[in-house]
Amino acid sequence: MAIRANPKLIDELQKFGADDVSKCYHCGTCTATCQLTEGESIFPRREMRLLQMGLESKLEGSVDPWLCYYCGECSDECPREAEPGETMMSLRRWLTSRYDWTGISRLIYRSWVAELTIIILMAIVTGAFFLAMGFWKGDIHDYDGPDAFLQPGDTWFTVIPKFWTRGGLGIHLFDWLLAAVLVFFLGTNCIRMWWFSMGRNPDVRFSLWAYIKNIWLLPFHFFTQKRYAMCERKTPWAVHLWLMLSYVTMLILIMLFLDFMWSGPEIDWWVHAFGLTAAAGLLITSIVALRGRIVKTETHYEHSHESDWMFLILLLIVTCTGIAQFFLHRFGSDVAANIAYVIHLMAVVPMLGLEVPFSKWSHLAYRPLGMYFHNVREDSAPATQPVREPLGAAQAA
Repeated sequence: MAIRANPKLIDELQKFGADDVSKCYHCGTCTATCQLTEGESIFPRREMRLLQMGLESKLEGSVDPWLCYYCGECSDECPREAEPGETMMSLRRWLTSRYDWTGISRLIYRSWVAELTIIILMAIVTGAFFLAMGFWKGDIHDYDGPDAFLQPGDTWFTVIPKFWTRGGLGIHLFDWLLAAVLVFFLGTNCIRMWWFSMGRNPDVRFSLWAYIKNIWLLPFHFFTQKRYAMCERKTPWAVHLWLMLSYVTMLILIMLFLDFMWSGPEIDWWVHAFGLTAAAGLLITSIVALRGRIVKTETHYEHSHESDWMFLILLLIVTCTGIAQFFLHRFGSDVAANIAYVIHLMAVVPMLGLEVPFSKWSHLAYRPLGMYFHNVREDSAPATQPVREPLGAAQAA
């Protein structure tokens, strides 16, 4: 298969936040420093070289950027200040834009103005829609009664009739429609990731058994972020894991247990305990991450991309308004609770509809997939090649 060089690839990557890759002279210090490189995964040195050579298709098919967690040690040790850690982060943005067939990722990663404009428009449309539905069918003075301003609906099967009969919009229906949109775009982009990294080379085939054998790595790395714990600096791993688990917990509660989360003013501790714990996790970790980017406490905070700020600010708004609506309702301020909930939804929609499938949150899917594909490649290698231990096997043992 012929390989073409793109002489403008370095310039292209700089639009995704990379530093001047041409500073690198391939001393190998970055790879020698990295705790996560092993076998043929000699990042970030190889990625720096591929960028300098303009080998775009090679980089498109690489999963190595997803094996890096950007602890910042490689950038600290680089004698040329070429910022290899930030280059790997920029490559993840660039790869995300390659996987995305809609072009939205490319647009918002290259222009913070475009991203902010889309977020504001989505928020305005969402707010107008829910206010209209609420005033049409409900009472803003009623939070969870028969005339609730925005009624969640009891179950998936009863929510559609409630949409037309009482209590305003069936929030369950809206949640599931939003989830379906999210899964469609992120799922199709994940398929494109497989195509770029595993499927499009006709000369390479990977064994079905390797796919089956390594499938456990997807949930393992998703829920533990175990490779991040291998880095010398443990605090970023702990914050990252706490943030991810809090987000997943809250997403499950909202998608499957919304009626219990909504009910009150009495507190159903068996479900609200999980919700309050997840909310505390989201609040604390988002503040820690924002503070780190403001005061630049760690190397990986020194070159924050605009999309990082958007994602964290949205997350903070969603968390604060969610907590506010919970306590306002419990203290009897139903009008304020309804207003807080509309503002909450105005931030939820761009966060789930834009940030998850097209921006920072998509890494939750791409990173475990990258590790999974890496191991499928390793296990499918010809017997004549040296046998290498798959990523995650040693850690899980």
